[in-house]
Amino acid sequence: MSWFLTNLVSAFLLPPLNFLLVAGIGLYLWHKRPRVARILLTLSIAGIWLLSTPFVADSLLQSLEGKPVNIAKNPADAIVVLSGGQHFNAKEYGGNTVSKETLARVRYAAMLHRQTGKPVLVSGGNPQGGGAEAPLMKQVLEQEYYVPVRWVEETSDNTLENARHSHDMLAREGIERIYLITQAWHMPRSMQVFENAGFTVVPAATAYTTRYETNLLTFIPNAGALLDSYRFMHEVIGMLWYRIKS
Repeated sequence: MSWFLTNLVSAFLLPPLNFLLVAGIGLYLWHKRPRVARILLTLSIAGIWLLSTPFVADSLLQSLEGKPVNIAKNPADAIVVLSGGQHFNAKEYGGNTVSKETLARVRYAAMLHRQTGKPVLVSGGNPQGGGAEAPLMKQVLEQEYYVPVRWVEETSDNTLENARHSHDMLAREGIERIYLITQAWHMPRSMQVFENAGFTVVPAATAYTTRYETNLLTFIPNAGALLDSYRFMHEVIGMLWYRIKS
């Protein structure tokens, strides 16, 4: 299934479209089944409201993330960094560059390389068109963080392919135990497919969900919180889908 088709299908299962569809069904049934219609409309409004509050969204992501692993006590043979998208036609850079999500992963990879001295593999293909993401990651690591990149995996279009194609490259050099770098909320699904591919994974997550304080604003809906809830549901559905496929 192509990247476009996969994301098109998932859009119907994820907020806000899933709740808007429920609301649309409620409006359609307003005259035929008014009681059912009111229930559906109430559920859709309540669902969007709750998932748009930082308190709920943060709690959902934190339920995925777990606790950081002590890297010093868990050695590995290589660092694998997953791409998290790219920023197209960045005017200030004169072309495509890494997205902020990818940059967070690359930055942590640079720090981890300095701590451990382990070689780095960057993984990210061209799911949307416009160029592969892994070469952009290599460029940032080498030109901005002065960290050498030994392997560039630029043929994968999703996390499942990240795992399989990275394993094909590293297995030829006898590397099975890796530090895996991605966002903390993305780590459970990433570990699932990388371990299924044959790796022993030491999770090296970054960008944990944190909050300075809990106050009234934490319970007021905003678009950023809805995006975080979207990410949570996307990860849960992704893990279920990969489990079905395997």
